[in-house]
Formats: sequence, C-alpha cells, structure tokens
Amino acid sequence: MSSTPANPQPSLLAAIRDVVDFAPSGDAIDNLTLGRGSVAGTAVHVALIESRIASGSLGMKECARLAQLFRVVAVERIPLLLYLDCAGARVSEGLPALGAFRAMFSAALYAALSGAPIVTLLGNKCFGGASMLAHLGRVRIFSPATQLAMSGPSILALAAGTSALDEIFRAMAQATISAEARSKASGENLLFEVQAGLSATVTKVIEAAASEPAYYVARHHRLGERLGKLNDGSWDRLQRRDLERLFPQGYNVLERDGVVAGEATHEGTSISILGIVGGKPLGVARAWTLADRAWGLAESEIRPTMLLLDCDSHSAKLDDEKLVLSEYLCDLSFAFASLKNRGLTTSILGKAGGGVYVAFAAPAQRVALVHGAHIQVLPGTAIASILGENIDSRSEFEDYRNAGVADEALRIGLVPE
Repeated sequence: MSSTPANPQPSLLAAIRDVVDFAPSGDAIDNLTLGRGSVAGTAVHVALIESRIASGSLGMKECARLAQLFRVVAVERIPLLLYLDCAGARVSEGLPALGAFRAMFSAALYAALSGAPIVTLLGNKCFGGASMLAHLGRVRIFSPATQLAMSGPSILALAAGTSALDEIFRAMAQATISAEARSKASGENLLFEVQAGLSATVTKVIEAAASEPAYYVARHHRLGERLGKLNDGSWDRLQRRDLERLFPQGYNVLERDGVVAGEATHEGTSISILGIVGGKPLGVARAWTLADRAWGLAESEIRPTMLLLDCDSHSAKLDDEKLVLSEYLCDLSFAFASLKNRGLTTSILGKAGGGVYVAFAAPAQRVALVHGAHIQVLPGTAIASILGENIDSRSEFEDYRNAGVADEALRIGLVPE
C-alpha cells in the first residue's frame, strides 16, 4: 500500500499564486495570464506563461500584451514576477511571431535596465527566447524538473548527430540543462525548495535591486571568468564587397573568428562598427568577446554604432549549453542596449535568425536588411525538428517589414534603385 506525504510540497506555480495572493487582471491570453499581488507589503506585477497550447510558446497576442506590461514596469519600476513554462517564440506563426518577440524582448530589456526588480520563476521547460527572458531577471528560481537552454533537446540531439531518444544523449543533456546543473553555474540560479523561502528570496531581490548599469557590467565580467582563458588569435583586416558598398566613404574593420569591430564613415558621420559575420553559429566565447567590445565602447565612445549581422543561428552544441548560452546572449543584448542613446542600428548582411537575431535586433532603434539578406525564425532543420516540416521560406522585404523583423531595405548599389 502506497502512502503520500501528509504535507506535499506545492508546485512552484501554486506557491507563486499563494505567496503573492495573486489576483488576475482580465482573461488569459492563450498561454499568458497577467495579474497583481504583493510580497511582504510591496505591490508586484505578475505574468504567468503556462504550457497550455503549443508547448507554452509565445505567439503574437501574448508578446503584444507582455510588451505593454514591460513598458508599464519600466515606468512604474514596480517589481515583476515572471513565470515561464515556455518553449520560446511560436515558430508555427512564422516571421510575425519573431517580429512580435523582437518588440516584446526590447520592452523587457529596457524594463530590466530601468531598475525595476525582475524575478523569473521557471516551470518544466524554458527554451529559446524564453531562456533569454529568464536571464533578464536578477535571480532565477528553478522548479525541480526545469530544463533551460537556448535549444530544446530535439535540436541539441540533431546538432550532435543523434536522436533525442538515445539514452546516452538524454543523460548528457540532462546533466547539462537540468535545474541542478544550472544551479551550479551561477549563484543567481536557485532551486525552489520551500514556499517560505520563495517569499524571502523575492523580498531580498526587491530590496537589493539597483538601477545602475554597473550591475550588468559586473555580471559580464563574471561570465568572462566562467569562460576561463580565451584563445587569443590575431585580428585581421576585413574586406567585403558589401561593406565597400555600404561604406563608400571608407571603413576600417578588423575580424577574428567572425567577430568584427572597427569604424566607418556612413552618410558623412563617423560611426563605430561591431558584429558577427561568416555564418558560423554563435556560441558563448564569441558572444562574450563581442559583448566585451560593446561594453568597452559604452565607456569610451560617444559616436553612433552600427551592428553588422551575418549569422543565422545560435550554437546548438552541448559544450556551449554547459556554460549557459542564454545568459551570454542576454549579456550581449544588455551590452548593445548600453549604446542605444548615442544611436544604434543593426544591418543584416546575410542570414539572421533565432536568439542571435533577437540579441541584435531588440536593442536597436532600427533594423536594416541588405538586398538579398534573409531573416528566419530558426534554420529550416530546426523548424522541421519542432513542427515536422519546414514552413519558413525566403520572403520579400515587404513581408519582413509587415512582420516587424526589419524596418529598412538597403540596396547599396547591388541592384538598380
């Protein structure tokens, strides 16, 4: 005869509702429920993203409503509790979902930078863009069964050349992306244990939150320490036909392993250049190197910056996930956002997609697309592994504009104007 504990531990979601005395505001919007509550006498906003449809993914309607909430949080600086049981952007909605996620993540990024305390609380899954959202919080509280990664198990298995059902791979993935593994990666990743501890943790974050950018710079340096010693290769002069046409008044850009940095004259103005080119998926080392350059510009330069992007995806390697790739992409977004006030644009030279697109596009004031370049939700093989078919195809510029993923077309002399 089996027995159950007299006082079973409630789920994290149930604990949130109880601890904050959650009161919903209006009806649920697909996977999203918004509301208010209080913790130790402090009013809080609450956003719950549950896995009700499409693996808890965020579609256009959820993103639009979340963007409104983040803008309110940025102005009011009232603490936000964000619960995520979410597979990321809803790939079945195609480019419009990516455009909506771009706008929402931009609002979320600047809400975090406003100094509003954000605590993220995680359900069973937190993949893709949702894992980047999770790292906007000052702390992350994991459920026992949480898996957090930029890529879900099926995509990680595809990249490793195996099946997500393979027992050896499943063990390796669990040892990499589980709640226990993530709790060892950072002191800001906490395991949910007891309900009383949840209230104390949230209260501590609210009291300790600060708006100064020094917090995010310090976090960047901690991520560098996590990486250890990087391979110091040489920086070489980058010469590309598209750059010659984009900057006919001259440019001086250096490149190392796809990371680019330099300066150019654009429409008569001296600008800084940063970016990723070459198409190789973006992993933790190159993301940190580029973020380091961006944080350096934020401290030393006052001129506008243009971000160059030719990279269709983040890395799906377990080695990058072991170091928590989501946190490095979020750090990259914060670094780019630190440059916005002096003028920040993103120019897509080739392919762009996934978390890399979000990291480059969300902080920018404008996204420009060179004629012939291509934006996709995820690479076709990744979409096929999720949906069973590749629904993404090359689009015309007006499709990109209407979807909200690009704002301006750049022909740069490649075709007649």
